[in-house]
Amino acid sequence: MRMSDKDVTILAIESSCDETAAAVIRNGRECLSSVISTQIALHTEFGGVVPEIASRKHIEKITPVVDEAIRMSGVDLKDMDAIAVTYGPGLVGSLLVGVAFAKSMAFALDKPLIGVHHIEGHIAANFLTHPELEPPFACLVVSGGHTHLVVVKDYGEYEILGRTRDDAAGEAFDKVARAIGLGYPGGPKIDKLCKTQGNPHAIAFPQAKVNGSEYDFSFSGIKSAVLNYINQAQMKGEEIDRADLAASFQHAVVSALVNRAVGASKEYGFKTLAMAGGVASNSYLRKMMDEECEKAGIKLYYPEPILCTDNAAMIGAAAYYEYIKGVRHGYDLNASPNLKLGER
Repeated sequence: MRMSDKDVTILAIESSCDETAAAVIRNGRECLSSVISTQIALHTEFGGVVPEIASRKHIEKITPVVDEAIRMSGVDLKDMDAIAVTYGPGLVGSLLVGVAFAKSMAFALDKPLIGVHHIEGHIAANFLTHPELEPPFACLVVSGGHTHLVVVKDYGEYEILGRTRDDAAGEAFDKVARAIGLGYPGGPKIDKLCKTQGNPHAIAFPQAKVNGSEYDFSFSGIKSAVLNYINQAQMKGEEIDRADLAASFQHAVVSALVNRAVGASKEYGFKTLAMAGGVASNSYLRKMMDEECEKAGIKLYYPEPILCTDNAAMIGAAAYYEYIKGVRHGYDLNASPNLKLGER
């Protein structure tokens, strides 16, 4: 794809779940600023994100977050080439806050408006950490709400090889963490516990395969197996080694992710594999994927941890490639909470 002949600077906004974020991105690869206001502490007492609370907090935080991102970037607001915003998928109330704010800015400044798919943003986060990365490549997207194995055929062009049939990987982490008393957010807490404790081979949990769809995922069975293990131990009055349980669960989930991603890369002849999404910051997943990709002669890419979680920098990176293709959205752009990857 021909890149723009001039520098393109984009102000991006992300509010799909419980992070209010803004960033200024130049040419899809350079992050001039990135500001994230997280709501983790607010939702921890409820054991997960409460949509109504999340949207109210976005309303409170979005103006100061955007102002800070602009200030840190050193770029005057009038010199932005476009305003980008996540418009789906996500929590509808949260999305609406960001979309309404972005539309207002685009109208007031007479700037182009670009709506960005949240999962495309996660994939594009790799371009910020690895400016040399270019399509085509395979990518494993793993987050709290999504688990996809895709081929990035070109910028903004995707082929889905596999997806979860039930729970997303991050969702399974959260549910198991809650069951064993670790609390929310589950993924980081399980990862932290298992870095120093726990035998990943202590308990053999199942890794479900989907008949006729070898690259699809299913994590509800693993989650149910963990819950059954806990219930049986309690009925027998047996003490549960929480670290062994967490490590064994993590091993089962990570093994399923790695086996499918590396297997698909081999079958389709990809020598480049990327990871994206919140679960891509899991240290055990990175370690196992590093090892298996090295054995297979596959070059592995993943963003730095701060770009794995929800952030606006990734939205600005994805928006750049939409901008140079001439994609523009009207003021009728609306939140699309169930938006599928590849939909426009």
